[in-house]
Amino acid sequence: MKRKIAVITTSRADYSHLYWPLRDLSVCPDIDLKIIALGPHLSPEFGFTGREIEKDGFSIDARIECLMSSDSDVGMAKTIGVATLALADCLGQMRPDLLLLAADRYELLAPASVALALRIPLAHIEGGEISEGAIDDAVRNALTKLSHVHFTSTAAARARVIAMGEEEWRVHCAGAPSLDHLRRSRVLGKEEIEARLGIVLGDLATLVAYHPTTIARDTTREADAVFEALQSVPGQLLFCYTNSDAGSRSLIERAQAFVRESGNGKVFVNLGAIEYWSLLRHVHLLLGNSSSGIMEAASFALPVVNIGIRQRGRERGRNVIDAEPSVEAILEAVTQASNREFRESLQGMENPYGDGSASPKIVNVLRSVPLGEELLVKHALPPSAGLPNRDRKGAEVTR
Repeated sequence: MKRKIAVITTSRADYSHLYWPLRDLSVCPDIDLKIIALGPHLSPEFGFTGREIEKDGFSIDARIECLMSSDSDVGMAKTIGVATLALADCLGQMRPDLLLLAADRYELLAPASVALALRIPLAHIEGGEISEGAIDDAVRNALTKLSHVHFTSTAAARARVIAMGEEEWRVHCAGAPSLDHLRRSRVLGKEEIEARLGIVLGDLATLVAYHPTTIARDTTREADAVFEALQSVPGQLLFCYTNSDAGSRSLIERAQAFVRESGNGKVFVNLGAIEYWSLLRHVHLLLGNSSSGIMEAASFALPVVNIGIRQRGRERGRNVIDAEPSVEAILEAVTQASNREFRESLQGMENPYGDGSASPKIVNVLRSVPLGEELLVKHALPPSAGLPNRDRKGAEVTR
């Protein structure tokens, strides 16, 4: 019998990471792939990105309407509840052998909780990372403890997952699957991306990817400094839509007003993975607090000005310049990022999140990992500094 693997995707944020695992799973003769789309994928406000999944040749097997039309933390909490109710029916009927989740969006607490109740094993991509300025950090750690198979992006993240009590045989360092686009997708040339997006890229184009700081009660408390600093950033400004977090609408409206009043730049509701990667290749600078500035920009040796606390604690390459959320600090970092000596020093740098070969590693494990109680039953590790390596039955393995 084929192994039924269901994959949850909530938005463009995780779909770009899941694209190549989905592509590779879809051609495996022993895999029955099911795709479940929810949240912003089904929202016109966020670009109906579920259509992009279908344009890529995939079938969406279940659509879960759950995104509240709000801009508050209460709306976020209710979204989790609505998603849980809908997914209980969906997964209760589908009953996959494995459920695959990626990263750290708050909506993922819903499928993880439902899978726990239904005894569906979870596989999780990108656990063990740190982002202290967002609730994503707690979500990621919760998903780790609810999951049975782990695919980390770095060796340090793998060590952190094991330190949380997960058995070593369950934890695989695969690299970040979003980087597989670099090897396996065709990144567009400058003229191609200009034609596709209807823009002319200036020599000093800055891509702005700035999201709410969800750990703070006022999730947009850093925004005044960001938008004031942007008034003095030279060149063209290209804004990406924020994630669907509390405060997202406020930031979207400010970006739209900024472009309208300055006559400089453009706001993109949705950028597909290839368009986004292509911009990373051709822009002068990435500014904001997005994980893409930490994880993906290094593959292009692109200077990144990372603002505020949202990504605090993440491993990063030497292309990332951290700036406090003040006008002076942001502009100082922009100046440093534009310095020719600094930019030349980045040539040939390695991305700490991998080399673009994550998907085959992930798929090989998903095809072969044991199912049933052997996977579901976790063995507690002793509370000691030197944790023993254990096999799948919990027996200690000596090296």
